[in-house]
Amino acid sequence: MDFFQSILFDHSALQGTVIISIVIALGRALGKLRIAGVSLGVTFVFFVGILFGHLGFSIDPQMLDFAQSFGLVLFVYELGLQVGPGFVSSFQHGGMKLNLLGIGLVVVGTITTLLLGWATNVPLADLSGILCGATTNTPALAAAQQTLSQLGIDSSAAALGCAVTYPLGVVGVILAIIILSKMSITRKAPVAKKSANEKPVIARYKVLNPGIFDKTIADIAQITTAEFVISRVWKGEETLTPDGLEVLHKGDVVLVVTEVKYLSMLTALFGERLSDAEYNKADFDWNKFDSHLVSRQIVITQAKINGKKLGALKLRNQYGVNVSRVVRSGLQLLATPKLVLQYGDRITVIGEADAIEKVEELMGSSVKELREPNLASIFVGIVVGLIFGSIPIALPGISSPVKLGLAGGPILAGIFMSVYGPRFHLVTYTTRSANLMMRGIGLSLYLTCLGLSSGTHFFETVMRPEGLLWVGIGFLVTFIPVLVMAWISMRFARVDFGSTCGMLCGAMSNPMALSYVNDIIPNDRPSVSYAAVYPLGMFLRVVIVQVMLMLLL
Repeated sequence: MDFFQSILFDHSALQGTVIISIVIALGRALGKLRIAGVSLGVTFVFFVGILFGHLGFSIDPQMLDFAQSFGLVLFVYELGLQVGPGFVSSFQHGGMKLNLLGIGLVVVGTITTLLLGWATNVPLADLSGILCGATTNTPALAAAQQTLSQLGIDSSAAALGCAVTYPLGVVGVILAIIILSKMSITRKAPVAKKSANEKPVIARYKVLNPGIFDKTIADIAQITTAEFVISRVWKGEETLTPDGLEVLHKGDVVLVVTEVKYLSMLTALFGERLSDAEYNKADFDWNKFDSHLVSRQIVITQAKINGKKLGALKLRNQYGVNVSRVVRSGLQLLATPKLVLQYGDRITVIGEADAIEKVEELMGSSVKELREPNLASIFVGIVVGLIFGSIPIALPGISSPVKLGLAGGPILAGIFMSVYGPRFHLVTYTTRSANLMMRGIGLSLYLTCLGLSSGTHFFETVMRPEGLLWVGIGFLVTFIPVLVMAWISMRFARVDFGSTCGMLCGAMSNPMALSYVNDIIPNDRPSVSYAAVYPLGMFLRVVIVQVMLMLLL
């Protein structure tokens, strides 16, 4: 009996590991249960942690702080790595709109908090903690406590207010999303079309424009702003894999890889678009299409290729092959000469079989090597993210500098490492399964420790009259702004449901709700929107709570 007493209650590294493991295992198992067709998934770990904390289970405070911080850092950094390849494109095509909606959510939430505080006579110091808990933002709580201390006001009530409103802050966003998914406005919201428009398509054109007769492909490319790759040219019965010096004549037929938005421009450029629907079918057999040409997908696993521009490899000149498409983290990219290749990219190569085998040797094409995680680059990125998060940012009128913290810094580092790391020859590739595993471990650690720390005084505070009032205010601060901004996003801003959900989770600093959204939406748009909005949302939450206290106290 003493043995089990020691394992479960006596603080040690072994005891802490056992408690954390039990909470995660129970939470994950219960998270699979569906009630009225709804499952909370990994979020259930948080509630099991609260229950264990209430029952008297605890772990060493330093170990608790480390596990919670490390779990959060690991989750947001891996999330940044995952969404990084699509982040820049997303920001260029709607990222500004998403951030404006996120700012609107922050503002509406703050105004709602102040109105509810005025109506219920809750002190502003307590309201600051309620706001931080309702928006699941612990860095904002730290900023609020620091500001209250500078003003000579006790900050313990703010911390308690955050603790009791945090659970419904998590659930409130999820409940709002569940309600949104049942509303007619969701069905009327536009379907996400941008990813389809940006996906490369194959088109066939006949050269009938006198303006390009007897010109080289390189010269023709200078005439238009459209981006395209010509993978094949038919000159009568002859089929060629052309280079930039190939001359096009009247009547030649070209097979072009481009984006949907450029199709009409290329029709005007070449002259006539021919039937091409069959070429865009997933099961189209390109190797039967050309008897003497082979189309093969090659995986880049040579570290020396990582970070090099496609044009710098001179594959057409040296091997007589063309690269038509590049697939990166599930995204199809147009194979332009300026495209920077990354470790793990899958490139579609067209040419003679012997030449393609030589290109395979150059690129590596060893799937086995992709299964080995690049742990060194992961931890280098985490260090960079922690440095980003620790940089103080001075703002006019704010006495204390603002920091992005453990959540904002690593997610930015993950995004920039995935996009720009290869240019510094850093191998940032991680398999999707490994990425999901590390994100799951990180989020589970974070939720477990958060639940254990919140559960100690959770129920006794909630049972007090002011505790119930705090919980009610916190739930309204979570629920009302989310519904209002979701309605504005889909009804007036015409943002699709998946991107709207990601925006809501990012602006509410709620990775648990994002995990739920990822379970019900089978694409990466929520995660990309989350990453686009999260840094600014986190920054504003930290700033606005300090401004609120300094101006109104």
